[in-house]
Amino acid sequence: MSVSLIAPTHDALIPFATNIGTTMHDTLPLLRPGSFPALTRRPPGVLQLNLGYRCNQQCLHCHVAASPHRTERMSDDTLELALRFAARKRIRVLDLTGGAPEMHPGFRTLVGAARAQGMHVMDRCNLTILLEPDQQGLAEFLAENQVEIVASLPCYLAENVDRQRGSGVFTTSIEALRLLNSLGYGKPDTKRVLNLVYNPQGPNLPPPQCALESDYRQRLGDDYGIVFNRLFTLANMPIARFGSTLVSKGGFHAYIDLLRNAHQDSNLESVMCRDLISVDWQGRVYDCDFNQMLSLPMADHPTAPRLRELLDVDIANWPIAVGDHCYGCTAGQGSSCGGALL
Repeated sequence: MSVSLIAPTHDALIPFATNIGTTMHDTLPLLRPGSFPALTRRPPGVLQLNLGYRCNQQCLHCHVAASPHRTERMSDDTLELALRFAARKRIRVLDLTGGAPEMHPGFRTLVGAARAQGMHVMDRCNLTILLEPDQQGLAEFLAENQVEIVASLPCYLAENVDRQRGSGVFTTSIEALRLLNSLGYGKPDTKRVLNLVYNPQGPNLPPPQCALESDYRQRLGDDYGIVFNRLFTLANMPIARFGSTLVSKGGFHAYIDLLRNAHQDSNLESVMCRDLISVDWQGRVYDCDFNQMLSLPMADHPTAPRLRELLDVDIANWPIAVGDHCYGCTAGQGSSCGGALL
């Protein structure tokens, strides 16, 4: 049975770039203290680095408010420290995000060093970056290093993607996917993993991941000859641009109620913050990248600790800072950087 991705009505849809260039509403006071259950950490297995906020796109749903005009980026010293931290903590996965992480001038050096340390590397890629004039050879570099690509493609319909992400983005994304397929990505037994990411276009929960993945596989295969490994469905978080737009349109509290009412206790065991730490471009450590964007420090800390401060600290069993935005990870089938939890 096909899952419909037709855009909702104009009243329900939050248009692309609704509040870009306008004042951003601070949603943190609306999310804390909240009613989300208490959580504690396990030993970290995933080190997620936000390499900076510069991006070649500027999307409404982006929870880091990235754009081509942002200049923040992680220093070389912090990159080296992150590799040292990963070695000392026996981190198994390096998760690179941004902005467009590939736009950081040290991206390829970092990837090579991480692979030399035996880490699996994930690149959260917007696809269009692969075809930028100054990124020649990027796709080939990722393939050579067996970097897992987690690529945002919020729909298989051109009009929906372009509405959310900008005119022409869908066509360029398809071209980038074909390039990746030609390099072995998304195909069996190549060790070149290509996962796609879907997020709703408005204040709604994602549809069931398995059914939607089947839909994507059929439509992208039939229409464009594209193959991929998995589809991840992510809920939009009520923070940054998306949260600010909800506030402006008077829909913030209704969306929080939707998330809270769909909460599943069974998802608490698998939320990403149990095993992941998130490091911002300045080297400050947070429980997840959503807390990072809210400037919400780790629990029991007045400010976010620096990565260097945690080199010799066992953070297992530390409490996790939570708020009502966390229901975005536990609502329905659940949502994380790796897709649905159930």
